[in-house]
Amino acid sequence: MQQVKSGDVVKVHYTGKLTNGEQFDSSVGREPLEFTVGAGQMIKGFDDALPGMIVGDKKTISIQPEDAYGQRSEEAIIPFPLENVPPDMKLESGMMLTLSNQQGQPVPVVVIEVTEDVVMLDANHFLAGKELVFDIELVEIA
Repeated sequence: MQQVKSGDVVKVHYTGKLTNGEQFDSSVGREPLEFTVGAGQMIKGFDDALPGMIVGDKKTISIQPEDAYGQRSEEAIIPFPLENVPPDMKLESGMMLTLSNQQGQPVPVVVIEVTEDVVMLDANHFLAGKELVFDIELVEIA
């Protein structure tokens, strides 16, 4: 049986959960996720779990923040001038917005506070600082 190795294109079904059991993503009911192992398309801990698996294998892995989305960073808390917000936009704490970075790529942020002059935005990934648990099933090695 062929084992997964770095550089292989694979298809997997997965369910991602937090350690408290709360599910944050799953491919169940959708097409399996396809990616190239070791190409940096996936978080490191997920990528590292695939080599050695054969089609039909299932496993559950735990991934520490440093091998997932990293630790939360205070540098990702961004003060945004309220004068740059359209006047008809009503901002509330907890609201999700999308900004663009200097390369024009979307950056999801969460409003954490609105003051008289500034909107404080959190650009940390919503899974930053969290240990993740994935159930993985290898469906195909292309």
